[in-house]
Amino acid sequence: MSTPFEFNPFDDATRRNPFAAYARGRELGIHRHVGLPVYSVFRYADTVDVLRDSAVWSSRFPPPADFPELDARPPSMIGTDPPEHDRLRGLVSQAFTPKIIRRLEPRMVEIAHQLLDQALAERKVDLVQALTYPLPVTIIAEIIGVPTEDNARFKNWSDKLVESLGAGLFGPPDRAMFERNRAISEELGEYFKRLVDLRRKDPREDLLTGLALAELEGSKLSFDELLQMLILLLVAGNETTTTLIGNTVLTLLEHPAELERVRRDPELVPSAIEEVLRFASPVQLDPRRAMREVEICGEKVREGEMVITWLGSANRDASVFREPDRFDVGRKENRHLAFGFGTHYCLGSNLARLEAQIALRALLERTKSFELTTSKTLPLHRSIVFRSFTEIPLELTPA
Repeated sequence: MSTPFEFNPFDDATRRNPFAAYARGRELGIHRHVGLPVYSVFRYADTVDVLRDSAVWSSRFPPPADFPELDARPPSMIGTDPPEHDRLRGLVSQAFTPKIIRRLEPRMVEIAHQLLDQALAERKVDLVQALTYPLPVTIIAEIIGVPTEDNARFKNWSDKLVESLGAGLFGPPDRAMFERNRAISEELGEYFKRLVDLRRKDPREDLLTGLALAELEGSKLSFDELLQMLILLLVAGNETTTTLIGNTVLTLLEHPAELERVRRDPELVPSAIEEVLRFASPVQLDPRRAMREVEICGEKVREGEMVITWLGSANRDASVFREPDRFDVGRKENRHLAFGFGTHYCLGSNLARLEAQIALRALLERTKSFELTTSKTLPLHRSIVFRSFTEIPLELTPA
C-alpha cells in the first residue's frame, strides 16, 4: 500500500528542502489540498499547459466575498488576463527590451563594485544588506526614476507587501492582512502622486515620465493602474533578483567543485545563473483560477477552483532535464520555467539575468574566497512564494 501524500507548503522543513515532496507530487501528477478548492500540479508539461492557456486558467482572483471593499483598486498587471493584461504590459515593455537593458550594464557594474568596495572593507557582512538587495533596488529605482536615497523606504514597503504573498491561496481571507496591505498601498499612493505631479511639470527620460504621460491620456492608464504598476515594478524588480543572487551564492557554496569551475572559467557565468534559476528557483509557485470545469491529470477541476503550478518542481522534472537533481553550471539544455511561461512570462527576466551575472562576476573577481560564517539554519523568507533567505552572513577574502 502506497503512503498517502502529504504536502504542506508552509512546513519549515518542506520549504527548506521541498524536492522529495516534489518528486512524489510528480509521480502522482496532481494533489487536492484537503478541505480546500485548491489543487497542486508538479510536472513540467502540466505546468506549461496551465500557464499557456489564459482563456481556461485565469490570473485574476476576485476579492474575497466577505470584504470586497478592501480591494477597490484595479489588480496589478500580474493579476489580469488578455486583453487587459496586454494593454498594461505594452505600456512598460519598451523599458525592458534587451537593447535597453544592455545600455544599463555599465551602471550595474559600477554599482556592484561600489557595494563590494564597502563589503570587502568590512570583510564580514550580511550579503543581503551588502549586495543582493541594494543592487537590484538601485537599478529599478533608476529605471523608474525615483530617488535612490529612498531605497530603505522601498525595502520596508516591499518586505511588508510580500511577506504574506501566497498565504491566501490555502486559507480563509485575513482582514488584518488586507487592511495592512491597503494602508501600505495608500502610503505608496501618496509617495508616487507627488512624483507624478513633478514629472508632469518637468518630464525626464525615465519610466515614471512615460507612465505619467500615459495616465494623462486617460484611456490608456488610470492613476490607480499607474500606482499598481509602480508597486509591482518596485517589488518584483528587486525581490526576485535579490533572491536569485542570494541563491546563486548559497548554491555555489553547497557545490564547491562547481564554484571552482566558474572561478576558473568566467565564461560559465551565464549558464551558471540559468542553472541556479532551474535548480534553486527563486519563485516556487504560480497560481491560476479555472474559468470553467476542466480535467487535468485525470482530475476534474471545477469553475472557480484554483490550481497551483509548482515551478520549483517542474524545473526538476526528469522528463525534461537530464539528471535534474545534479547542479551543473555548464548545463546546455535548460528550458527552465523560473520566469514562468506564456502571457505572464516575467517582463524583467533580461534585467534579472544580467544583474545576477554582473553580481556573480564582480564577486568572483574581487574575492579569493567567500564562506558562510554560521552553521545555523538561515532565516527563510516569510512568503511561501519565494524559496530564499533574508540573511546570508558571509566572510569575504579579498582577491
